[in-house]
Amino acid sequence: MIRILIADDHSLVRRGLMQVVSDEVDMTVAAEVASADELMARLEAADFDVLVLDLNMPGKGGLEVLKEIRARFPKLPILVLSMQPEDPYAIRVLKAGAAGYLTKESAPELLVTALRKVYAGGKYVSAAVAELLADQLDGDAKPAHLALSKREHRVLCELARGRTVSEVALELSLSVKTISTYRTRLLEKLGLANNAELMRYALRNQLVE
Repeated sequence: MIRILIADDHSLVRRGLMQVVSDEVDMTVAAEVASADELMARLEAADFDVLVLDLNMPGKGGLEVLKEIRARFPKLPILVLSMQPEDPYAIRVLKAGAAGYLTKESAPELLVTALRKVYAGGKYVSAAVAELLADQLDGDAKPAHLALSKREHRVLCELARGRTVSEVALELSLSVKTISTYRTRLLEKLGLANNAELMRYALRNQLVE
């Protein structure tokens, strides 16, 4: 029996996933959590065969949580289930240590297929992600920051210069909460874990001096 841990802050999503899994005789949802803190506590308390992880739960940024789990529980396969489109998130998630990436719009049978694939030690990617990987191997991939909006790019540069979230909020006449949301989104889009990595990315790509 494949023991699955579901980490998603939306109860309707968790129920939907549980319904899909309940139709399968060889797998069960052993636990469900709604935040990053709950997730880490569950992983410390019990063993699971597969983790289904939403990147946008309350608490730490999704990629930061993913990297922490990979460091502390390296044998646990992680299937990321997200609202974000496959391009450009999927490849960054896979590079961060996930065993697979699936959008929440995917058909239920794809979830079952992905769960079995990662449980068996494989990687699950859609045909679209496979094409993205092929493009990267061909050297056609564009820098991730080129896909950012003008506002996201501005927030990236301000944070990369060492400004705090509060200082950026004041500079752009936005709320601290809004800038915090931008920061979380930037880390996910660029495949980074924290501000230090964000600064290095900006310097490496000559976005700031």
